[in-house]
Amino acid sequence: MPEGLTAMDAMQGANSSTVTGNRGLVVEEPLIFEMDSPGKTAVDLPPAPNVDDRLGGLRRKAAVGLPGLSEPEVVRHYTRLSQKNYGIDTGFFPLGSCTMKHNPRLNEKLARLPGFADIHPFQPEQTVQGALELMHELARWLKAMTGMPAVALSPAAGAHGELCGMLAIRQAHEHKGDARKVVLVPESAHGTNPATAALVGYTVKSIPATDDGRVDLDALKAALGPDVAAFMVTNPNTCGLFERDIIAISQAVHDVGAYVYMDGANYNAIMGRVKIADLGVDAMHINLHKTFSTPHGGGGPGSGPTVLSDALAPFAPLPFVVEENGAFRLVEHVKDPACAAAGKHPFGRMKGYHGQFGVFVRALGYMMSMGRDGLKQASDDAVLNANYLYARLSDVLTPSFPAPVMHEALFDDRFLKDTGVSTLDFAKALIDEGFHPMTMYFPLVVHGALLMEPTETESRQTLDVFITAVRHLAEKAKSDADSFKQAPRLTPRRRLDETLAARKPVLRWSPQTEG
Repeated sequence: MPEGLTAMDAMQGANSSTVTGNRGLVVEEPLIFEMDSPGKTAVDLPPAPNVDDRLGGLRRKAAVGLPGLSEPEVVRHYTRLSQKNYGIDTGFFPLGSCTMKHNPRLNEKLARLPGFADIHPFQPEQTVQGALELMHELARWLKAMTGMPAVALSPAAGAHGELCGMLAIRQAHEHKGDARKVVLVPESAHGTNPATAALVGYTVKSIPATDDGRVDLDALKAALGPDVAAFMVTNPNTCGLFERDIIAISQAVHDVGAYVYMDGANYNAIMGRVKIADLGVDAMHINLHKTFSTPHGGGGPGSGPTVLSDALAPFAPLPFVVEENGAFRLVEHVKDPACAAAGKHPFGRMKGYHGQFGVFVRALGYMMSMGRDGLKQASDDAVLNANYLYARLSDVLTPSFPAPVMHEALFDDRFLKDTGVSTLDFAKALIDEGFHPMTMYFPLVVHGALLMEPTETESRQTLDVFITAVRHLAEKAKSDADSFKQAPRLTPRRRLDETLAARKPVLRWSPQTEG
């Protein structure tokens, strides 16, 4: 091994034919600890003054363990690592059910305005009138778009919004003295739906799907009864299909005194085209961070406001904003006169403060700059792009369900039968073609699923390049399975044992003895 190189490539397998391990101007970057030069530092600190030891014998006896590097070495190391990132600013994300779309930088600028970015939830209300007005206006937009009379802004994410809706449903039943125990959930639901229902204390029963990927209405009706509190449905569902029986579903659920919770994670496919209230829905969360412009992924930030029907509006959680005599204030207590005046019976609070305010700013900026027509066009374009992928790839891949689709196109691995290439192999090969893989093995109701969501922000030119790559790989799988087993070959690291990495992660670096 040439002097100065590390053992990483020996572990990963040869990644380059160059002596340095670099590929053109893409530098083979070692761990920062492997670049350590003992005694080297990027800063000069004055000697520590002589003071009495107050550490009670706990003073460190060994070195801190941080690597010694110069300032240029530190800057170059982290810059090189950043160049290995793949993000929406560098390429297309075909991930299904994730809505990884470009978000206008204008909304980022708005969220960083000092009057919004530098405020604190404990400030007196008279000093944050602009922030309260923004929340009030955001609520107005969300209610107008969905046709629902009430919205809770405080939920901090999609699953938190689900929890809000289900707590409101439980509160509504308890207020009537009706102790129901069962929540019905379709097989194709997001996994958080049954988890949320169980967390609230309900027993969850599954409803099967029809052969065309939608809720089996007859099976649902057979399962409904006086013990059912709610039916939770994702629409459009996780298979990328609109639940065309949603109005009949809502009527059947209401006939037994239960409520309809609709998962709004895929609201980007129908916003501006349908009023949620017209579907008979009682509660729906909206992922502001997906549909309305906040870059998301990696754990946050998120926001899941939940709109509520007339039947559930009295049970919306605290706090909420009201306008009185030209000023805005927060209603934070059940004994507040505003609660009694409106006949409200809040189930409590969802979190300590008032919601994810930075996401509110971005969302309202997005809505106001797009307008009603722009929001409708966004959903139209998302559906158009998904159906374009479906049409261009259906002859080489295997669609899981008949067209038309909504915001995402779902294929499965039947086209790989007898090729020796797995779904994972196919997705890894796509990385070598310069694309982040589509979602694999989800939804679970489809074996070997390949779920693609192009979003409204991708051009036809981008989609055509992606389609060309997918078609090429589908043809190649028939004759060259071995190359797929080695993919990806052109990345800074080759294929890892992801199962082992998840179960036995190495979280601490330690020096390795070269043999």
